[in-house]
Amino acid sequence: MAAPSHLIVVGTSAGGMPALVQFVALLPPTLHAAVLVVQHFAPDSDGQHLVDRLARHTSLPCRLPTHGEPIENGTIYLAPPDRHLLAKDGSTPHLLVTKGPRENHYRPSADALFRSAAVAFGPNVVGIVLTGMLHDGTAGLEFIKRCGGIAVVQDPHEAEFPSMPETALRNVDVDYVVPLNMMGPLLDEITRGTSSRHQSSIPEDLKQEAAIAERVVGTTEEVSKLGTPVALTCPDCGGNLWEVKEGRVLRFRCHTGHAFTADSLLLSSEQSLEETLWVALRMMEERKNLLTSMAVRGEGLYSVQQEERLEEIKKHINRLREFLLNGSNGSASPKL
Repeated sequence: MAAPSHLIVVGTSAGGMPALVQFVALLPPTLHAAVLVVQHFAPDSDGQHLVDRLARHTSLPCRLPTHGEPIENGTIYLAPPDRHLLAKDGSTPHLLVTKGPRENHYRPSADALFRSAAVAFGPNVVGIVLTGMLHDGTAGLEFIKRCGGIAVVQDPHEAEFPSMPETALRNVDVDYVVPLNMMGPLLDEITRGTSSRHQSSIPEDLKQEAAIAERVVGTTEEVSKLGTPVALTCPDCGGNLWEVKEGRVLRFRCHTGHAFTADSLLLSSEQSLEETLWVALRMMEERKNLLTSMAVRGEGLYSVQQEERLEEIKKHINRLREFLLNGSNGSASPKL
């Protein structure tokens, strides 16, 4: 089968499988493109079972790709569990299946797939963000737009989980916002258009980021060319982070390859802060228990001093517990 002139790349998360079933059912059997899909699921999921589920609803071939497999026209590829799916151009366009660093804490990552497709196929890429939680796919759509491709988002009003579509709409100049039942005809019309591969129009920074993902790990020198070091640490490996200078979507990278949008990094910091505060609460409870024993076993002035320290720690415990139970949404800070 011939290589495709267009790539359709799809990112989805929560509520994704029912949406994908409806999506593939509406694709025309004569589709002039290959379809590459990232669906977030557990690392131990049965990828072949999910492919078989999609295959029951479309006449197009559905595959769980292998590393180096040629990209074939009219074929649907689902990223394997716990593996990035990347597109690579060349004499024969092919797929890379890697266990590279997570992006936005995801592997597979929609951003990683979208970036590789944009670099490999330029203006002949259609990026689609469907139902899902959080932010994966937003930066990826911007990559596609910067390379001349087309951005499509599922109408958030019909998405089971509208967070991913809404985040994309807030940050990217999206071309089409459509319900699932309109995507088949839209994609058929888009991919029947004339193919125009202009590799010279691909931004150098995206080529470099795509190369880092292909090699699984980057270097400090490479990441330094992409941005400026900031006083933040990578939540996945603890290394330094660089703020990426290109694009509208604020992003960060570490030299080992982890990448984050600002929204994803903020959420990660909030979760880490909450975990730290729960540890602090546990340590303060232990201190309270120790002071209680010291006050009971002590005598005279010594006992009075431990009672005073005990009352003070109880106040701190109550304030911290109240914050954790009622105000741990990042909008306030505990006053201890």
